[in-house]
This record gives sequence, structure tokens and C-alpha cells, in this order.
Amino acid sequence: MRRILFLAALLLFPLSARSQTIGFAQVGAESDWRTAFSASMKQEAARRGLHLLFADAGNDVGRQRQEVRGFIAKHVDAIIIAPVVVDGWSDVLKEAKEAAIPVFIADRAVRADPSLYVARIAASSTLEGRLAAAWLAQATNGKCDVVELEGTAGSEPALQRHSGFLAVAALFPDIRIIRAGNGNFTTEGGRSVMTRLMSETNNLAGVCAVLAHNDNMLLGAIGVMQAAGVHPGRDIITVSFDGLPNIYRAMLAGEATMSVEVKSDTAPYIYDVVQRYLKGERSFPKWIVIPSALHTRADAAAMLERHGS
Repeated sequence: MRRILFLAALLLFPLSARSQTIGFAQVGAESDWRTAFSASMKQEAARRGLHLLFADAGNDVGRQRQEVRGFIAKHVDAIIIAPVVVDGWSDVLKEAKEAAIPVFIADRAVRADPSLYVARIAASSTLEGRLAAAWLAQATNGKCDVVELEGTAGSEPALQRHSGFLAVAALFPDIRIIRAGNGNFTTEGGRSVMTRLMSETNNLAGVCAVLAHNDNMLLGAIGVMQAAGVHPGRDIITVSFDGLPNIYRAMLAGEATMSVEVKSDTAPYIYDVVQRYLKGERSFPKWIVIPSALHTRADAAAMLERHGS
């Protein structure tokens, strides 16, 4: 009966005449980038007059799936998912499709039948990894032993930044990842894994570069290196992903070398697709790519000014 009443309400009050309710299942708040992305989604929803139901999964994929099921039960107009990990989404996506609720994948990716969601709106983590490797090859004349600080296991950025980096590094036999550890995209995780990696490598003896899957892990690692008498940015090249103000400050301080910028203010890209779909448009590519860019110390001051910092 409730389902019948809900459908009747849709007929009486068409979508264009009422506030659209969007459910957004966010990964968590593990990094500065994630916090900025969440703020962008909330602010842009308010600007557009959207009713946003925001759910923070705290990096718990089981909790995130339940949050999506909660959106389905509330009969929201659309669901946006920034998935914690790539796998295990098929059942939930099928439930949303059976409820006639369109799903949009943001930031990360899922391994599921593409017919179960409208589109993915995100940067290319593979390209980001390739950019980092290409820059490092040029900076080191193709010779560098690397330690890698990995993001959340099973997450799309961790998988694809790693594979993208390796795809280009494979062209240079003397660029090698010699040690790696999981820092879970957090500052504390970066500290913890760098402490272990320094112990395993005699304080990074012979290591040319640290590759961190995000800025927060690198910032945590920088403190550990400095405490051990290693000078990041001088003794060791430091490479990361995200491109938020704190990494540019670290560049100006001589501690960070390069970061691949991943735009956090992507809400307009995402909501444009969602609202166009809700107005009846159906011609979307399965992946709408948000561009990324590479920045070094030479860009740091200008990037801080752009961020208003």
C-alpha cells in the first residue's frame, strides 16, 4: 500500500515541481581531500536547492551498503555512491534498479554490471599513476628505487594508482618499487607504514623516492623521515596524489616534491549529470572523466593562491 501511495504522489507532484532528494554514500573522512569533497557536495546541493541525505561510512564497506539500502527504502530520487572498495556492489545496485532509483558512481569505481548504474563521474586513477611515473622517470633519468605508501586495500585509487605507475615504470628497468605498505589514506597510517619501511631499509638507504597514494600519508611520512634525520624533498624525492593546500605548503618548505592534483570540488560535475538524468536525458557515457593535473614546487605558490590559502 505504501508503495502505491508513493507512486501516486509521484504522479500528482512531478519531479520538476518538487525538491529532488539525493542520497550520497560517502567513503568517510580519512583525508583532507575527502573532507573537501564532502564539503563540495553539501555546498553545491544547497546552492541547487537539492535535499541531500549524506551518509559517512567511516571506511566500512558493510555500513556503506546498508546506508545505500536505507536510501532505497526512503525512495530517494537518485543515489550517488563513492564506494569504499570496488567489489561486492552487484546485489545493492540490483536492489536500486528494481526500485527504479538511478545510481551514479562518484570519485572511485565499482566492478559490477555497468547496466546497474547510470554513469561514473571521476578522475582516472590509472592516469594519475602514469603521470607520477612519467614525471619520476624524467626527474631521475629512469633510475630510482621507490618505497610505496598504499591506500585502502581493495579501493579503486589504491589499485589503479599502483597499476598506472607500474605500467610506465615497466618501461624503465631501473625504476623499481622495492618496499610497500598500507597506510589506508590517513596521516597516521603514513606515519606508521613509513616507520616500518625505514626500519626495513636502514633509514631509506639507497632509496630514491617515496610514492604515497595521497597527500595525507606523505605528510605523515615526512614527519617520520625528519625525526630520523632524513631530509624529504632533498635526500628523498616525495611524490603523492590529491594536491591540497598542505602539500603545497610542504613544497614551499622544501619537503614535498610533486603531487598529482585530484580535483575535490567536483560536485558541479556530478550534480549536472544527476539532474540532467532526472530531467529525462539518457545519453551518457559510462565514465565521465574529470581531468587531473601534475604540480611541482614551481607551481606551489600559485596553487595556494588558487585555493585561497
